[in-house]
Amino acid sequence: MKPWVELGRTKTPDGGDMRLKQRDDEYSIVVDGVELMSSRVHGSEEALAEVACEDLAGRKKPSVLVGGLGMGFTLRAALDLLPADASVTVAELVPEVAEWNRGPLGPLAGDPLADQRVHLTLADVGAVLRQSVGRFDAILLDVDNGPAALTSSGNSDIYGEPGVARLHRALRPGGRLAVWSAWAERDFEHRLRRQGFQARTVRVRARGNKGSRHVIFVGDRSRRPA
Repeated sequence: MKPWVELGRTKTPDGGDMRLKQRDDEYSIVVDGVELMSSRVHGSEEALAEVACEDLAGRKKPSVLVGGLGMGFTLRAALDLLPADASVTVAELVPEVAEWNRGPLGPLAGDPLADQRVHLTLADVGAVLRQSVGRFDAILLDVDNGPAALTSSGNSDIYGEPGVARLHRALRPGGRLAVWSAWAERDFEHRLRRQGFQARTVRVRARGNKGSRHVIFVGDRSRRPA
């Protein structure tokens, strides 16, 4: 088996060592020696977009927020479901991840950043949410390992009670929140309900019908204005 080749290296906001590696046609992003994502396994990331955007094809000029670019698979799946007049804001905190998606990672998902519907913001998704009221028809979050298994303490601002309230305010009436998670967490589902969401949990596989089971938390905002 061929050895891994390092293509890029940077620091996470918490000071972790983040590296992009390649072996044959496989790519991996590793933080402090632990694989964060792989080009081999992205079924649940695509399912995140499908759950969030399944009802938006017929909506006029839908506005979507994607929190976390990753390897672009979620963004590509969303674009494939959205109409030509859609607007997709991508919030990515690590500039090098965006650079990698414009470089070696781009072809994996069909260069989604080149799509004219996409607007990339190099910022914390929490900062985008704080400036957004009634702006989005769908919000897709793939930040950290989910609401419970945080590797960055700063992400608790997104998934805590005030953060969930901001998510609700950022959606238009009838909008949908979809949150990727490595594990289920009943407390987060209750949190969604306390902040006005109609909440449910969808379980998906990491790779088609195989691989690890991941969770997508779904929160629907009522069509009636608050």
